[in-house]
Amino acid sequence: MTLTLLTFFGTLAAMEGVAWFAHKYIMHGFGWGWHRSHHEPRTGIFEKNDLYAAVFAVLAIILIALGNAGWYPLQWVGAGMTAYGVLYFVAHDGLVHRRWPFKVVPRKGYFKRLYQAHRLHHAVQGREGCVSFGFLYVPTIERLRRQLRALHGGPLRAKGAATGELGAEGGDAADSSAPAKTP
Repeated sequence: MTLTLLTFFGTLAAMEGVAWFAHKYIMHGFGWGWHRSHHEPRTGIFEKNDLYAAVFAVLAIILIALGNAGWYPLQWVGAGMTAYGVLYFVAHDGLVHRRWPFKVVPRKGYFKRLYQAHRLHHAVQGREGCVSFGFLYVPTIERLRRQLRALHGGPLRAKGAATGELGAEGGDAADSSAPAKTP
């Protein structure tokens, strides 16, 4: 039981590192062809970027199946991946991008910081010079703004653009309690 819980929660925690790495080096690297759709106005319910969730889901299903076939710890690795996927789906797709029916903009605490950090990630046009590649771990907004200013070399989306992203300083829209516009 203890090994099971350690495997499950260890995988759940480790997935943030895996997601950060995949987001920075795969999605903003050679996998930009799929991920680009996430940085552009969405037309319809789905975007090509959703294929990444499908890939991770297939991997989790395979691990759970292998666990059920006798490679017992793999079942809980797959379950931890699935739990991370659910948290990602609720926090990132639901809260940040409002792809869910509820349209809540957090006004304080961790969820506000999560929301603001992802807005800063989308402040840059294109795949270069972005900040905040994690999905659930969030550095301070001040730190992300400093990183954005230090890294930025390309054009930023104008404040109030179609996706409601931030201006060059990561200012008003991230600090505002008013909802940003998302497709």
